[in-house]
Amino acid sequence: MEFSLNGKESNYRKVEKYDSEKTIELSKHYSEILTLLGENPQREGLSKTPMRVAKALQFLLQGYDQDPEAMLRSAMFKEDYRQMVIVKDIEIYSLCEHHMLPFIGKAHIGYIPNGYITGLSKIARVVDAYARRLQVQERLTTQIKECIQNTLNPLGVAVVIEAQHLCMQMRGVQKQHSVTTTSDFTGAFERVATREEFIRLIS
Repeated sequence: MEFSLNGKESNYRKVEKYDSEKTIELSKHYSEILTLLGENPQREGLSKTPMRVAKALQFLLQGYDQDPEAMLRSAMFKEDYRQMVIVKDIEIYSLCEHHMLPFIGKAHIGYIPNGYITGLSKIARVVDAYARRLQVQERLTTQIKECIQNTLNPLGVAVVIEAQHLCMQMRGVQKQHSVTTTSDFTGAFERVATREEFIRLIS
């Protein structure tokens, strides 16, 4: 689908890929949900909502169809570098598996190469691949760490995630400013001095 601005052809192209059968089935269920909630899914403002939600969920949960380790392997390079590599402030948008409400935050990833490095963008893609699933923050942290450790076999991996959970802000305890921090470390980062250097660099 191409969009134009002021009658002129635009370079922007919107590409959306969805499983058509899955989209139809999901939209039927969301139409039923709206009815159960006392709404009229046929009224103008809601008539296309079930289809939109069906597409949105497929986008938000696309991580199930992605292979994070393959992403790293696609850009592995031999390099004799054994100092800390850090990619910080990687945005995270995920869905809590308990309420299917978003949690939003940032991931900070560090590793110490052991003969191989990877493209920096691949680190962010690994974060997205695991975040775009029904998740808990603790598992997300460990999955990212294990993926990098298993694929690159570095001297150590460090992962810290800071996130705000809408299930705590919009419902339940309704604490608006709470931030949840999780961390996981392997190898060299289990040493206090190395871990403290990483924490200092991402602060």
